[in-house]
Amino acid sequence: MSSTPHDPFYSSPFGPFYRRHTPYMVQPEYRIYEMNKRLQSRTEDSDNLWWDAFATEFFEDDATLTLSFCLEDGPKRYTIGRTLIPRYFSTVFEGGVTDLYYILKHSKESYHNSSITVDCDQCAMVTQHGKPMFTKVCTEGRLILEFTFDDLMRIKTWHFTIRQYRELVPRSILAMHAQDPQVLDQLSKNITRMGLTNFTLNYLRLCVILEPMQELMSRHKTYNLSPRDCLKTCLFQKWQRMVAPPAEPTRQPTTKRRKRKNSTSSTSNSSAGNTTNSTGSKKKTPAANLSLSSQVPGLGAIPNCSLNPGRDGDLCHSTAVTPSGQFKEKH
Repeated sequence: MSSTPHDPFYSSPFGPFYRRHTPYMVQPEYRIYEMNKRLQSRTEDSDNLWWDAFATEFFEDDATLTLSFCLEDGPKRYTIGRTLIPRYFSTVFEGGVTDLYYILKHSKESYHNSSITVDCDQCAMVTQHGKPMFTKVCTEGRLILEFTFDDLMRIKTWHFTIRQYRELVPRSILAMHAQDPQVLDQLSKNITRMGLTNFTLNYLRLCVILEPMQELMSRHKTYNLSPRDCLKTCLFQKWQRMVAPPAEPTRQPTTKRRKRKNSTSSTSNSSAGNTTNSTGSKKKTPAANLSLSSQVPGLGAIPNCSLNPGRDGDLCHSTAVTPSGQFKEKH
């Protein structure tokens, strides 16, 4: 009896247009084991579609891959997005690598609402090189992975910090060329830098330029614009985001409580109000609504600035308050 796609144990053949959709919940380390098996099934005829399918199966659509290491000229840190991840893995094999797999030891898992974090302080990336000479390279460091807590359990963030590496040459090869000092000198030289081939390092340097251009490439592919028009549009939208003021949070209107006035102050205010009403033709200013005579005894000065210059050309003048409640401008 042949298995069908509806069978829970059915495993579809891996190809450019196939993707695992069967829901399953396994340990996060088992996903790395599955990734190692998928990398071992790679052939020399694997094209870009194969690598895109590989990245689709194990990485989220918004996944990021970060590598941190230290070279002769200082520490380096490279972060690439989802669209550049397939090419990163393919450059590893283009540099002479025939086999690639990851070993996780004593990893720690932490579960969150929508993700699972795996922190492995003893991670080893093992690569088998067939050229320029047969060498096994063990790159050790710390690997931090964040998986989505769903049926597919794909990688959302990948951060590998390289601490050290070792290049291992079989004794049999050394014995074969024991009498040839030129070959022995070549065997004593490193073929990688911090466990990475020159193909991979050059690609990571290129990603520094390619990563910011992803928005231009996506806009060109979506709207079929010329490169110059894509650049103008992206720069204009970025300028709009910089110029646009940030949205202010809505404030609730504050309710003012009216204070009860004393009978003595109300009597004085009523007499002062009669005198102001008798002069009637003058307009009331906003400051006239303030009863400063009841709060501050004696004279009070309130600075009042306006855009219209005063008599002496000053932009600011003050208003004096008499004890009777009337206002008198001072320049």
